[in-house]
Amino acid sequence: MASKTTNPFTFLQQVRAETAKVTWPSRRETLISTAMVLAFAALAALFFFAADQVMSWVIELILQIGV
Repeated sequence: MASKTTNPFTFLQQVRAETAKVTWPSRRETLISTAMVLAFAALAALFFFAADQVMSWVIELILQIGV
């Protein structure tokens, strides 16, 4: 596969042209997405904490640790 070298100035012009075509999210969309990510991360943390506590309780019950 042959590689064609491009002038750095031309490359930067092409990058700028491609960046102009991108549809960037609005401030509101970014805030909503961030809030959703944080909320789901908190829910996942609570779920895994509860699952860990239940599994720990079951293992202690089975092995009779702490009696």
